Amino acid sequence: MMSEMYDAIFKRKSMRAFELTLGEDALFEVRRQAGRLVPLIRDINVKIEIVPRAETTAKFGEYCMLFYSEKTPGYLLNAGYMLEQMDLFLALRDIGACWYGLAKTKRPKPAGMDYVIMVAFGQSKPEDFRHSVTEFKRMNTKDIWQGTFDPEVQEALRLAPSASNTQPWRVFGEGKRISVFRGTNLKTFLSAKLLPYFNTIDMGIALFILETALLEKGYRFDRTIKPDEAPDKGLVKVAEYRLL
Repeated sequence: MMSEMYDAIFKRKSMRAFELTLGEDALFEVRRQAGRLVPLIRDINVKIEIVPRAETTAKFGEYCMLFYSEKTPGYLLNAGYMLEQMDLFLALRDIGACWYGLAKTKRPKPAGMDYVIMVAFGQSKPEDFRHSVTEFKRMNTKDIWQGTFDPEVQEALRLAPSASNTQPWRVFGEGKRISVFRGTNLKTFLSAKLLPYFNTIDMGIALFILETALLEKGYRFDRTIKPDEAPDKGLVKVAEYRLL
């Protein structure tokens, strides 16, 4: 499954139009997979609900995957890490998806949890997905990764999705250590209030993609998460990896 996830990194695309209808068998498979997600931080209570789009304010998608969480240190990183697993899983099955940051649910939230974000999804066609890395609009590797490391791992991380394509991850890594930071000095139309929220979710997305690429290429590692650290010179440390 991990190799399939790695392949999906190069295929996935944010979908906003859906011409087909998702079948009941496919929806059952999506619901089952949503119960199998691996958390980044295990002691955070979360809940995922899959509902028809009409039960949200989303403007597109046939269904929406709602993510709820305890509001504890690292909860946004955890949300991104877990939902990116679904993003890639859906792409593998030609189910289009889009992270929908500004839509809201019309449903009451579970006790003790906050609504975090949703992913809108619906059945797509194989030709709707990407077939070449040239179809991605991303920064150059040298702009996000300092240090010499496996270029295939660097490339996978470069392709990770983010809010308004801000690509906030900044990596210092070579040899046996990889340090991952969230950049705060980014140019975007998102407000100064919203940017840290969504970019922290983005960092969870990036961590899952980085780990998927590392494992695919045969690396093993110890990971240390640094949730909610204060920024230093425009960078917030998110994680440290020590290769074994």
